[in-house]
Amino acid sequence: MQEQAADAAGNSSPRQERESSGGCCLVRGPIIVGAGPSGLAVAATLSRHAVPFTVLERSDGIADLWTNRTYDRLRLHLPKVFCELPHVGFPADFPTYPTKHDFLRYLRSYAARFAVSPLFGRTVTRARFDAAASLWRVTAVSAADGGRATEYASPWLVVASGENAEVVEPKVKGRERFAGEVLHSSAYRSGERFKGMRVLVVGCGNSGMEMCLDLCEHGAMPFMSVRSGVHVLPREMFGTSTFGIAMKLLKWLPIKLVDRFLLLVAKMVLGDTERHGLRRPKLGPLEIKNVTGKSPVLDVGAWSLIKSGNIKIVPEVESFTGGSGVRFVDGNEMAFDAVIFATGYRSNVPSWLKDGDLFTEDGKPRAAQEPSSNWRGPDGLYCVGFSGRGLLGAGADALRAAADIAGRWQAAAAAGAKISSSSV
Repeated sequence: MQEQAADAAGNSSPRQERESSGGCCLVRGPIIVGAGPSGLAVAATLSRHAVPFTVLERSDGIADLWTNRTYDRLRLHLPKVFCELPHVGFPADFPTYPTKHDFLRYLRSYAARFAVSPLFGRTVTRARFDAAASLWRVTAVSAADGGRATEYASPWLVVASGENAEVVEPKVKGRERFAGEVLHSSAYRSGERFKGMRVLVVGCGNSGMEMCLDLCEHGAMPFMSVRSGVHVLPREMFGTSTFGIAMKLLKWLPIKLVDRFLLLVAKMVLGDTERHGLRRPKLGPLEIKNVTGKSPVLDVGAWSLIKSGNIKIVPEVESFTGGSGVRFVDGNEMAFDAVIFATGYRSNVPSWLKDGDLFTEDGKPRAAQEPSSNWRGPDGLYCVGFSGRGLLGAGADALRAAADIAGRWQAAAAAGAKISSSSV
């Protein structure tokens, strides 16, 4: 197969890449899959190391999840100091909890600052390691070119497509008979159009809670279906962020003791959540995050509406019964005008990454003997943004991955220079 060099001075652009039908584009530096916060963080750090790179992104812009699949009132759930990407902080005039529009402004400015120009509209369909050539061969389909496939090749592949690449929507019996509207939270923008309607929100995570709050404030009647236990914590304790307090305590105390402290304060501030239908899991909020990846809910106002009865808690959904009916696992039935599945997202890595043995079948990095090394796999394979530690974890992984690649890039360049000088 003929290989063509794409000479990108630190970054690729559509005008810089040279492709041929059925050919291979040999790129300089690593291939990064995904132009969300994780991909941008890796690219920016590589740029600081003077290492070229090529970013492949399936959508038509950076941060597709934040741009196209989030609700209007969304804010970062953690203070901005815990959500900064490497090398650049948030502007001083941004609020403590930036809005999604603030965050997108930050990301666009970040990409511009480091001259990150992804190749948009490139959906990666396959990535395999060619052991004979010591190259990762990544096939991407271009939407703009009528679905034409191009193969990109590099010694290094960075998987930065994220933990939230595809929606998760449970299959519920009888859904086709439901007469009302059914949508995933990724399609929800505002509660305004649901005014006066009975809306069932399936899922009690941060998004489900906040959508119920938004629906309530827009005059809808929200019901929240809760399948399992959930930890609800106040967003702030003692005038500072709950997350910040937890991070400081974890430097000195074991996780179980920190969890006991958080739950004690939460009960003092919020009261007994179980009295209102929100049973707490047996494991503490930080421990369950470590074990399952499930984050505690940081309350931004929904809890007071649950206590007042404006947001009603109902059991797990068993089936749709036809018309506007929904049956719950306790046998009761209720009528709704709309159902919103706030059931989250999943990684899509297993559908296209065929080698490397770095990911499990559900798209999560395999547990390494040393957890801090989960960002690196064999044969020049890296993953960023899969640690379950949000933007803070993605930034840390990006720094590690970029430094490792830079070391290998510089070693390869030095070896090439020696060969060149010896042949003169």
